[in-house]
Amino acid sequence: MAVWLTGTVAVAVVATENFFTIDRLLAARPNPAFAADVEKLGHDATRELLRYLSSELNRLYFRYWNLAQLAVGILALWLVVKLPAATRAKWGIVGMLAIALFLAFLITPFILSVGRSIDFVPRDPPPSGLRTFGLLHAAYTVFDGVELILGILVTVWLIKASDVGDLNSSLYPAHQFSNRPN
Repeated sequence: MAVWLTGTVAVAVVATENFFTIDRLLAARPNPAFAADVEKLGHDATRELLRYLSSELNRLYFRYWNLAQLAVGILALWLVVKLPAATRAKWGIVGMLAIALFLAFLITPFILSVGRSIDFVPRDPPPSGLRTFGLLHAAYTVFDGVELILGILVTVWLIKASDVGDLNSSLYPAHQFSNRPN
């Protein structure tokens, strides 16, 4: 669960920071060669080009993360499915997998398509696909947030089940650690 939760938060932070970094770089111009290139190309054209690069990187990260979530989710379910005291955790993981499938195969492809259709399109007036992109992005964020909350709940349920000893006894039967013959 830690890998799933950490990955979800990390991808969100990276995607957001990719865009903020562009404006920080353009404002600071920390490298003379970079500053010279910005001057040649112009501030607005450089910003648009860097935002396009950031968009493409984010698209790649989200596609890979969506697929990785499916693998991590299947592994988590496989590890938890035989634990008798983990019924809520099992259903939580199933819910998380359902959300990951929905995001990977329904929402993300539309975000990629609509996002690419509005790359390099002036924002004044707003392009027709901008509203659709915003709604798809909001849907992704909400579902990702629900998945994150479910992941936290699954983790808590697993910890509580292990505190009672139910998971420990099913994972590590006492005879495994005994020096006595069975």
